Amino acid sequence: MNSLRIDKWLWAARFFKTRSIASEEIGKNRVQVNGQDAKASREVKAGDTVRLRQGALERTVRVLGVSGTRGPAPVAQLLYEETPESTEARQKATEQHRLSREPALSIEQGRPTKRDRRQIERNWNDRWSAGID
Repeated sequence: MNSLRIDKWLWAARFFKTRSIASEEIGKNRVQVNGQDAKASREVKAGDTVRLRQGALERTVRVLGVSGTRGPAPVAQLLYEETPESTEARQKATEQHRLSREPALSIEQGRPTKRDRRQIERNWNDRWSAGID
């Protein structure tokens, strides 16, 4: 087997859990082969460069082999080689995510108590009454 459809290859290389998800991502132009947007029926062969986006992460890989069957992860990793630039960018993004502040920590106090809510409503009604003063 010299070439294979890109959606099957992405599924076999374990980039996406199902082939239909791989086809959806290709349809959303999140996968490029050799610098061009791909269609699900696009054939890939050894030596092609595939660029794909998985969430916020963008990866660039070089196809080393093709396989129409989905095997275990160690076998799937033999089908491609990630470029050094892509690996470095992925590690940098992981480090940035690790060092970023947890959004929930920015909340100094939790949900208001019943007393706090009544106080907020009392202050709100005093400031924004529609009555004539």
